[in-house]
Amino acid sequence: MRILITNDDGIDAPGLKVLEEIATQLAGDDGEVWTVAPAFEQSGVGHAISFTRPMMISQMGPRRFAAEGSPADCVLAAVHDVMQGNPPDLVLSGVNRGNNSAENALYSGTLGGAMEAALQGLRAVALSQYYGPEIRDLDDPFEAARLHGLATLNALLERGVWTRDDYGIFYNINFPPVPAAAVKGLKVAPQGFRRDMGFGVQPVHSPSGRRFLWVTGAPQQQPTVEGTDADLNLKGYISVTPMRADLTAHDALEALRAIE
Repeated sequence: MRILITNDDGIDAPGLKVLEEIATQLAGDDGEVWTVAPAFEQSGVGHAISFTRPMMISQMGPRRFAAEGSPADCVLAAVHDVMQGNPPDLVLSGVNRGNNSAENALYSGTLGGAMEAALQGLRAVALSQYYGPEIRDLDDPFEAARLHGLATLNALLERGVWTRDDYGIFYNINFPPVPAAAVKGLKVAPQGFRRDMGFGVQPVHSPSGRRFLWVTGAPQQQPTVEGTDADLNLKGYISVTPMRADLTAHDALEALRAIE
């Protein structure tokens, strides 16, 4: 199996090293693992692409490249340049430092890379490690992802739903914020929503008097509706959420026929 890996934390991020280990095991002795990842951190860029400027790409080693762009850019660079003519069998994005459960998924560059791969007709999975008090002091905060990642991916490849329609399914995996031994299992879950929370801005002034705005986040330990991704993660489960890039609110279409 030929596997492409990318992320949004940058090519030197520890989570990418974890993903490389997982991908190497998954690819097998006869497989290949290719890396095309952002040269710098790209957290929060979502599915952005560098449409108005070129991006430099540099080879860092055998089958290893850094691109000055977003995770979606990296997938485009891999498919249409680095691996042109021989695309990957699977694209993995992550392992993100921090969860991409609930509304975080909408901002995630990690998911942006997987989404672009799906739009390119490729099987794709995003992987993220939820952070929290129980793993903060571990020598390896990615322990749950490192030890359970291969089995989770194998389960998806063997029994997951993979489509080749216009907006093909891709997967969002979040590993819980607990030590690997405390992981309770795997649950398929819908995307949740953290109510009364979200991103905002905090104004600050520089020493020169200029006014800047820092984007602020929110506590990540508030559960979502029971049975959704973040709720299950906080209860110690790995969540697997099937996703599509189609943004249509299909449940509202019929009601809107009245305006035609």
